[in-house]
Amino acid sequence: MISLKVDNLTYRTTADMLKRVFEKYGDVGDVYIPRDPYKQESRGFAFVRYYDDRDAEDAIDAMDGSVLDGRELRVQYARYGRPKEDRRRGSNRGSRRRRYLSNPLVLSQH
Repeated sequence: MISLKVDNLTYRTTADMLKRVFEKYGDVGDVYIPRDPYKQESRGFAFVRYYDDRDAEDAIDAMDGSVLDGRELRVQYARYGRPKEDRRRGSNRGSRRRRYLSNPLVLSQH
């Protein structure tokens, strides 16, 4: 899938709202709005994924600079893919061991 990043969203913009607007340019695979982990509110941007790269290009041409919910959108190809949902789970696994092994004082004692 081709992922677009949509910037400058209001906090009240929903995934359903974005899907309705972006479906005008082709078949949308999914819409993801990252949320602040503590406040659970939108972080002001979203990822819209298309199945076809021509649809994504049409969406960029039409939607970049357009106004949605009172804000001028910035739409571009996403540099990175959509983050994994369970990214935080297990992220510290093994970090203590790596720190221990990378400490030169500890290594010199062996």
